[in-house]
Amino acid sequence: MAFKRIKPKKIYEIVAEHLYESIKKGELPPGTKLDSIEQLALNFQVGRSAIREALSALRSMGLVEMRHGEGTYVKQFDPSLIAIPLSNAILMNSEDIAHLFEVRKILETGAAAAAAENGSCQDIKDIEKALRAMKSAKENRAMGEKADLSFHLAIAKASKNPLLATLTNQVADMMAAAIRETILLYSTEALYQEHAAIYEAIKDKNGSGARNAMSLHLSNVEVTLLDSLAEQ
Repeated sequence: MAFKRIKPKKIYEIVAEHLYESIKKGELPPGTKLDSIEQLALNFQVGRSAIREALSALRSMGLVEMRHGEGTYVKQFDPSLIAIPLSNAILMNSEDIAHLFEVRKILETGAAAAAAENGSCQDIKDIEKALRAMKSAKENRAMGEKADLSFHLAIAKASKNPLLATLTNQVADMMAAAIRETILLYSTEALYQEHAAIYEAIKDKNGSGARNAMSLHLSNVEVTLLDSLAEQ
């Protein structure tokens, strides 16, 4: 019998899962102030970096908030969000982020250029629909996350390269985690404008413009995420 290889969990994932279950079960109700990073590190017998990454994962799910100078608190949360598998919500550490965005730049800049050259009228409409949904989402974070991911997947589909679309879909869970965190950190208007620039280039059949707009967007998001981790 062939067995699927089991991927070992990283330390911060184990910590995040423990805290996640405590929040889910109501052992850490909304409003609870968590122990300091130093105390949590002592409690779990792990390094402080693992605690920071675990808290970042929970923040990306909207379960905790980090108040500057005060500490980390469990948030009032939408019960529907608690059903999201933690494995899909963990943002990763700085090395994982760098690896993810390296792959995204390779895939998505090419996809944007190909979409500009090959996208059908319906493809353009699908991309525009996702962009409009982003604008309409405003303060609805869950809707914004869904629209953002749909935008990127629609571009991959519009490339008319089924292998490229498949590869992009294979990293969709990690993309969703990055998008979830980005929406917490990024100006909503700036995020929309960057996506709009990509869409306009694709609509205008400007392959190099679409490639450059996508590259700029992904680079900006990567820097924002890495800076956020460095500050924690």
